[in-house]
Amino acid sequence: MTRQFSWGPAMRIAAGAALFVLLFAVSAMAQQYRFSNFTVEGNQRVDAASIVTYAAIPAGQTVSAAEVNDARQRIQNTGLFETVNLVPQGGTLLIQVQEFPTINVISVEGNQRLSDDDLAPLITSQPRRVYSPAVAEQDAEAIAAAYAQSGRLAATVTPQIIRRDGNRVDLVFAVTEGRVVETERIAFNGNRAFSDRRLRRVLESTQAGILRLLVTRDTFIQERVQFDQQLLTDFYQDRGYVDFEILSVTNELARDRNAYFITFNIREGRSFNFGNLSVSSTLPEIDTAAFADTIRVRSGTTYSPRLVDATITRMESLATRQGLQFIRIEPRVTRNDAAGTLDIDFVISRGQRVFVERIDIEGNATTLDRVIRRQFDTVEGDPFDPRAIRQAAERIRALQYFSDVQVEGRPGTSPDQVIVDVDVEEQPTGSLGFSVSYSTDTGAGLAINFSEENFLGRGQELRFEFNTAADSQALAFSFTEPAFLRRDLALGIDAYYRETDNENTDYDTRNIGFGVSLGFPISENGRARVFYALSEDTIDNVPLTSSAILQREEGALITSSLGYELSYDTRSGGLDPNSGVLVSFEQELAGLGGDNQYLRTTALAQGVTSIAREEITLRATVEGGALTFFDGNSRVTDRFFLGSRQMRGFEPYGLGPRDLAAANRDALGGNFYAVARFEAAFPIGIIPDEYGISGGVFLDVGTVWGLDDAVGTGGAIVDDDAHLRSAVGLSVFWDTAIGPLRFNFTHPLESQDYDRTRNFDFTVEARF
Repeated sequence: MTRQFSWGPAMRIAAGAALFVLLFAVSAMAQQYRFSNFTVEGNQRVDAASIVTYAAIPAGQTVSAAEVNDARQRIQNTGLFETVNLVPQGGTLLIQVQEFPTINVISVEGNQRLSDDDLAPLITSQPRRVYSPAVAEQDAEAIAAAYAQSGRLAATVTPQIIRRDGNRVDLVFAVTEGRVVETERIAFNGNRAFSDRRLRRVLESTQAGILRLLVTRDTFIQERVQFDQQLLTDFYQDRGYVDFEILSVTNELARDRNAYFITFNIREGRSFNFGNLSVSSTLPEIDTAAFADTIRVRSGTTYSPRLVDATITRMESLATRQGLQFIRIEPRVTRNDAAGTLDIDFVISRGQRVFVERIDIEGNATTLDRVIRRQFDTVEGDPFDPRAIRQAAERIRALQYFSDVQVEGRPGTSPDQVIVDVDVEEQPTGSLGFSVSYSTDTGAGLAINFSEENFLGRGQELRFEFNTAADSQALAFSFTEPAFLRRDLALGIDAYYRETDNENTDYDTRNIGFGVSLGFPISENGRARVFYALSEDTIDNVPLTSSAILQREEGALITSSLGYELSYDTRSGGLDPNSGVLVSFEQELAGLGGDNQYLRTTALAQGVTSIAREEITLRATVEGGALTFFDGNSRVTDRFFLGSRQMRGFEPYGLGPRDLAAANRDALGGNFYAVARFEAAFPIGIIPDEYGISGGVFLDVGTVWGLDDAVGTGGAIVDDDAHLRSAVGLSVFWDTAIGPLRFNFTHPLESQDYDRTRNFDFTVEARF
């Protein structure tokens, strides 16, 4: 069946209109103009000749209507005019413009969380300059981005203008801040070896909770989540999980748009150990046996890229000492899935001849360039070593002067030259600490300390401490130059003044001292320090109720001493990321002038490890000291005491030998001491980890003993034997916005009747 199509009235009208538009467009396209004169109207600041130049229509040449429209668009694109209109008038082209107004003042309204001073650097529009809508929109986007960085993703910024006379406007950025978008929950899918709680401690982001006002990192920031992915990857790879990968990260916004739920979808794989480690070379002059001796890692150790890098660093250092240049050391990995091991063959070959042209540093507004440059073992003109550059970047980060450090190489002025770019972002390096203690015997005590790790941007350390507890006061000052003579020499200067008046004692002491030291590395994890100290120690106001020993020691003596300290520390750079040790040994010889002649020896050993899938941190510390006088007897200002720092559960001057025949039984101290501290820190299961609260238990065992003069009041012999003391306790750690808090609740297990005990103390450190 055939149907006939008929045009209705409406369709005929539409078809006619479309045909008219088409014919008009064709006519316009076909229309031709030739202008010999140009007239400009409406311009005030921009001269007419410039506007004609912007139009770029040649005089006397034929142009189409489309080209006239292009000329109008070119003038509009200059950003100088609010409206532009081109009117052909025979052989004359009339150009009508309305210039953008100038900005009178710029203001931000509606902002409370971010001040005008915070936002002003983000605004590129300037008073007395031409107003540009495009620039104003860019400024609004920058302000909104700043709010997003602070967690207010719903913030909106609208640029508005208020017309004034004289073709001027006031530019106002109207801000609607909205609510803070927090990270409500962080979850993991695919983790088997480590719990969600343990993995959350790896991340920079934290969850929000009922104590969110005291948590500073629960605000959702996308860039922080990206950084968390790198932290998570480093954590797993440092524990042998070479196949670890983050499959995806899901950021789900809550319905009310005030919280995010973050889920890391991961694949752990399995943990590998080191297998066979060997060295081979394509260069005949290389002694592979010598390079093999630099390998500190043993088969069976958990695989870690960090340990591989450390081994390569030692090999490169050996090559440098042997005068070998452009040496390349490449670890070739052979995987053994059945045994769960990775065999590493360090292949030594000749690298490309590339040199460092220069090192450019940006972003250090306070820190001097030389502080950053001295972290490089490489200088301009040296062979380019990518690994050495990465290690320098790690050393710069380890300074903790910067919140972000980016070090990259780019091509130089010739193919064999590389320019190293260092871009840093500075952060606060000062701290202000407060410590408060309380006991039923002495009441409250307060300590205030100030430190600056990057004094005047020179990388120098400056510390000042003030302590007062009951009737004692102390002032201490220290200054350290870590690069004395522009070498790895740490020059330290210390001065102190301490005065005690009845802090568990009835006599007074005054100590004034000065010291200078020089520290330097002696191995990969070892350092040495030599020092000189000069002090005047005074004992006075000893009452008749005190021990006859103290009465004989009353007076002032000057001590001039020289000493050294050796230390070995792997707690942050050892073979095992979960374990480390600190060992130190110090001796001080007095008698280089002054009144005292003695040898003081102290030693400390500390071990730290993590167990139970790194949920529990164990720490054990053993320390001791011995004081041997060559001429005369030791005094109370020279002898050892164990207080709350070394032996929890006891007051300062709270334990040790005492003259029981004296009325006040003042503590006498001892020539020898030994103490062992054991503690475990762990999460508290019933408390969500986003609150930053964890717990700990500890056991301290120690004693102080030994006197040169043991004849006390009335000729009685003072008991200076090594009576063992011990105490157990619970700790609560709270990581807050004002700093980490620690609360210790202690119960002495073993003590003498005359000991002074302490059951509670806490500390807090605030950082700025």
